[in-house]
Amino acid sequence: MEYLQINSFEDFRAVEIYKSYCETFPEDERRGEKQFRSLFTNPKVKVWSVLKDLQNIGYLISWELTNFIFIEHFEIFSEFRSLKYGSVIIQDLFKNYSHIVLESEPETLDDIAKRRIGFYERNGFQIIDKNYEQPAYEPGKNKLDLWLLANWQPENLQHVKEEIYDVVYC
Repeated sequence: MEYLQINSFEDFRAVEIYKSYCETFPEDERRGEKQFRSLFTNPKVKVWSVLKDLQNIGYLISWELTNFIFIEHFEIFSEFRSLKYGSVIIQDLFKNYSHIVLESEPETLDDIAKRRIGFYERNGFQIIDKNYEQPAYEPGKNKLDLWLLANWQPENLQHVKEEIYDVVYC
């Protein structure tokens, strides 16, 4: 796997990522185009195109916070799913970052959410908060009840949540 940081929304890969992002994530779980474009100018954000044999197979949107990275969005494009690429990407992340946090829908939502939680747990994440609330991205969108997962047990979970709220969702 190769990871190519995308630095501009004008990059053809960013356009492909945004198109899939809008098709995959429900309205309340994603940024509008203006907010998405602003990610490329935020020094804490990295938008990564994931390449396999020079082909774009997915992407990661990560935030480098004080003591951990936060994975805001992680997607393998539909035609490349079920090929174990997601597990490879997570193992690569673990090699580079000792503290990773991400959000996911509760496994009680539906079978897809249940499989997603199982995937994260099989790959080294644990649920650290079942009462986490993702703030609304913008007016007119809804806040979401999600689960927070990490690859370690934070000493101060409240601090982790506050930093995500203050930096990612400000």
